[in-house]
Amino acid sequence: MASSGLFSATKPMKSVKLKFRIAYYTEWGQSLLVCGSEPTLGSWNIKRGLLLRPVHQDDELIWTGTIVVPCHFCCDYRYYVVDDAKNVLRWEMGNKRNLSLPHLPEEGRTLELRDLWQTGGDALPSRSAFKDVIFCKNSTLSIDRPEVFHQDTLDQEESVLVRFKICCPNVEEGTSVYVIGSSTKLGHWKSLFTALLSISFLSLNKYSTYKYCKYGKNGCFSLEFGSTRELSFDSPKSQPEYIFLSDGIFREMPWRGAGVAIPMFSVRSEVDIGVGEFLDLKLLVDWAVECGFHLVQLLPINDTSVHGMWWDSYPYSSLSVFALHPLYLRVQALSENMPEDIKNEIRNAKELLDGKDVDYEATLATKLSIAKKIFMQEKDLILNSSSFHNFFSENEDWLKPYAAFCFLRDFFETSDHSQWGRFSNYSKDKLDKLVSKDALHYDTICFQYYIQFHLHLQLSEAAEYARTKGVILKGDLPIGVDRNSVDTWVNPNLFRMNTSTGAPPDYFDKNGQNWGFPTYNWEEMSKDNYGWWRARLTQMAKYFTAYRIDHILGFFRIWELPDHAMTGLIGKFRPSIPLSQEELEREGIWDFDRLTHPYVQKEFLQEKFGDFWTLIVANFLNEYLDRYEFKEDCNTEKRIAAKLKSCAERSLLPESEDKIRCDLFDLLKNIVLIRDPEHARSFYPRFNLEDTSSFRDLDDHSKNVLKRLYYDYYFHRQEKLWQQNALKTLPVLLNSSDMLACGEDLGLIPACVHPVMQELGLIGLRIQRMPSEPDLEFGIPSQYSYMTVCAPSCHDCSTLRAWWEEDEDRRHRFFNSVMGCDGLPPSRCVPDVVYFIIRQHVEAPSMWAIFPLQDLLALKEEYTTRPATEETINDPTNPKHYWRYRVHVTMESLMKDKELKATIKGLIRGSGRSYPPLGEAEKELSRETAAIAL
Repeated sequence: MASSGLFSATKPMKSVKLKFRIAYYTEWGQSLLVCGSEPTLGSWNIKRGLLLRPVHQDDELIWTGTIVVPCHFCCDYRYYVVDDAKNVLRWEMGNKRNLSLPHLPEEGRTLELRDLWQTGGDALPSRSAFKDVIFCKNSTLSIDRPEVFHQDTLDQEESVLVRFKICCPNVEEGTSVYVIGSSTKLGHWKSLFTALLSISFLSLNKYSTYKYCKYGKNGCFSLEFGSTRELSFDSPKSQPEYIFLSDGIFREMPWRGAGVAIPMFSVRSEVDIGVGEFLDLKLLVDWAVECGFHLVQLLPINDTSVHGMWWDSYPYSSLSVFALHPLYLRVQALSENMPEDIKNEIRNAKELLDGKDVDYEATLATKLSIAKKIFMQEKDLILNSSSFHNFFSENEDWLKPYAAFCFLRDFFETSDHSQWGRFSNYSKDKLDKLVSKDALHYDTICFQYYIQFHLHLQLSEAAEYARTKGVILKGDLPIGVDRNSVDTWVNPNLFRMNTSTGAPPDYFDKNGQNWGFPTYNWEEMSKDNYGWWRARLTQMAKYFTAYRIDHILGFFRIWELPDHAMTGLIGKFRPSIPLSQEELEREGIWDFDRLTHPYVQKEFLQEKFGDFWTLIVANFLNEYLDRYEFKEDCNTEKRIAAKLKSCAERSLLPESEDKIRCDLFDLLKNIVLIRDPEHARSFYPRFNLEDTSSFRDLDDHSKNVLKRLYYDYYFHRQEKLWQQNALKTLPVLLNSSDMLACGEDLGLIPACVHPVMQELGLIGLRIQRMPSEPDLEFGIPSQYSYMTVCAPSCHDCSTLRAWWEEDEDRRHRFFNSVMGCDGLPPSRCVPDVVYFIIRQHVEAPSMWAIFPLQDLLALKEEYTTRPATEETINDPTNPKHYWRYRVHVTMESLMKDKELKATIKGLIRGSGRSYPPLGEAEKELSRETAAIAL
């Protein structure tokens, strides 16, 4: 037993009671917990956090808990939802809360922290898009100035000292924020007697109503929107002496902005070589500002050099999720002392590659060739510079493996690392030898470092330029990585390499999509709290202040296909609750071989292949009882394709290879259930199973059971599981950076998706031709919710012009029902039609209206001479589509087009959307464009 005398000389520390209070509705088995940076709150160990107790108060569930802390206590803290074992189910979004207690005159006092749960929407003002770009010159995120100390005194026995706190992201210079209300200290709702928020504590009585307001030095007064706020206290016996009142966000007209979207490779300037380059973004930003746009959106810009050919133009198939693509390098900016012969080579390359579309292979090869010559002249100067050393030390964790991978890819002439012999399996020791300064190929390794260093410098320069101009640079986070990538080589345990990622049938492709990426091993990723994802988002945030999460549905569930599949139909959702064999047998379903094997009848073969059906049977099928089954060497799509190719080379095919392949694939997919290859007693209903002849030939009882189980599997039983999965993964992504996050939520949308996105503050996507409402043919922009991006088209579909012109009947319906016009619509998408649709979108309630550059150019007749179909960026139905579209006009020419800029800015201004402030030169130009508009 310790002697109390050891501490007799220690002066007792003054302490106060700290009470946490927050309203939040939980589900059964859930509790609220507060955890923080100090030992009394668990030192960020959730298991040691303070578990709060619930009590119903009116229509709210109030959670409270009390600890004793020393005076002058400081800590960070956050609220969590936990289960009975204190496992975290979710946590509030936004930055950690910070508490710093002021000096109090007496110990033993009770201080109550009256907080509001922070949703993702509440956290938006702290995202870099707003904090560092939109509101960077006038932002006061938290109107709370404890360093200015003016403490009121308790007026009477039942009064409480209250400190108000409000988040107000958009406060102009010279404007202050006040609180006005019903009590004397709050001015009796008279603006001349409001309380300035720099006063730390106000003495208030038992009940007050109040609102926040802004008051500018020009005499402008504005009261926040919405109902009055209420402040009430408990009975005198239990009420605290001090209340720290955190009131969330100042309620005002929601901020709305507009942007332009264009792939980096599609931008054209007078100085680029065959493709848009990072430094071209400065021109694009200037044009955006003069049009009134606050945002520039790009497609992914990571290196995709997997195959060494034009297939690599696909920007969503990353060779590395960290490395930037050498395609976007401006070689003219590599050196200030360029030899004349290299300058001539650059001039010749510019002229040769200045084509209608991107020549991916020639452009990349030319740039790397020129860069290599400059590198050989300046490598010592650059590699020994302090700026390079800083870059290298910050990025070596991914840069070394990337450089080694590129060397091995070129040495073995393949990115398939399973073909690399002893280098197939990555290890730190092998890497160290590959990048050793003593290696004969060290210059080759350093060349990769050099390229990435300059790409970083050029993109950083463009990103900083955008920020200073008040323009958000928005990137794109692909859902997958190429199976032959640096990431799968270094971290194979993070991927399910025997599977492939895709999407079930939807608007984009009625047969589903197979993207070829391996699916993620989320269980393995969770072991280090998704470190790979956190590193990926941290890297991205070096350049972007907002990003688009490609196929956000993949974080709820992913459409998983076997790696032997080539199409996207025969898949299953992962994770998902399958149909068990016991469940099916209880329903009278027992013939699993019949339901899981291709149902191939003689009449099907005769119908598809005509007189040649016997030849097809001889090569691909065996007769089995009363039907046929595929031979073992062609019982998957990849095996069928391989055998067909062999037959074609020997001229054994009676029809075209493509037609026979499609017909055989249709037969192979003529199944009702898919057996889980890892769990033989688990099954998944084939998507659109009612469309198969295998289903149609079943008895009525089996049909009814399977239809019911199909709808249960796809639309009911998974919702809770998918919600929990998303709430485990998405918050980690969002908290990995302070970028503004938008989710591409198109396609087959589970019911759980939008509530989760709303809770996390994720901005959704609305495309008018792809309405989320099943009973609508065309979306109604005026009815979109605020937390959305609205757009008339996107890179995965045809442009506005092409969409208008490709379907006469649909064009007529849109013209009559949406535009409200009688008669026949114009056959071409004339500027008046474009103007109407763009105006619809800028006037929508959506936070963002973002327009593909092609759609904006269609506002002016002279930019519509190119065939509309040539402006399409991607065809999702073609897995080998060549991504090569280039804008047919340079950014310099667009900068000179005052009429187009005036038209666009007039639309944005007229809609009430925000637009970037102009410098003096731009203001003069704005006056000129306004005159043109008049």
